[in-house]
Amino acid sequence: MAENLNKDFIKIDRFTRSRALFDEKFEILQNAKILVCGCGGVGGAAISALYRSGVTHLIVIDNDKFEITNQNRQILSENLGVYKTAAFEQNFSGVKGICEKIDENFARNFNFNEFDFVIDAVDDIKAKILLAKICAQNNLNFISSMGAAKRLDPLQIRTSSVWKTKNDPFARKFREELKKADFKGDFEVVFSLELPQNIKALGSFMAVTATFGNILAAKVIEKLIF
Repeated sequence: MAENLNKDFIKIDRFTRSRALFDEKFEILQNAKILVCGCGGVGGAAISALYRSGVTHLIVIDNDKFEITNQNRQILSENLGVYKTAAFEQNFSGVKGICEKIDENFARNFNFNEFDFVIDAVDDIKAKILLAKICAQNNLNFISSMGAAKRLDPLQIRTSSVWKTKNDPFARKFREELKKADFKGDFEVVFSLELPQNIKALGSFMAVTATFGNILAAKVIEKLIF
């Protein structure tokens, strides 16, 4: 409700509530430049939370189109057949989309150093390792999402060092590949303590995937302004 907003003294726009909460630190969010890698169930939620909180310099990367199976969890997935980056550009004013696969060739031609924070919400372990290495080499703020599929309980989602997750086979595999790549750094990840359901398909639940994304966004904002 808006009865506590004095329209004579408070600027009324889409950021009014965020500005009231973050006070003078809101300007930090307005000026921050954030890269979100992956626009799926986790990444899309992170994009939405950052955008609605006040981040106006958002670059998002993904090379997939929305499919009907995305509609149980992914923001903007009503745009069937549309590239995810294009959908975010069209629906989130000011967001810039890059429709590319994250690989060595892309990394050679992309300037990661212009960003205040890099969010990894991709499923491909090779891409995740590449992002982790680039951010470590360039001393960039970095946070990564672990496995969100096959889980039902958003209350078991946590954050920790990438080396200290529990009950997450995806994170375990990721660590193994990081070691093979001779990665010796550290970074924060979002993961779940819940053991994955014993099913073959990658079943997913929006309450979980969106919570992963919202926590990614919250941790980024926390580190930028607190």
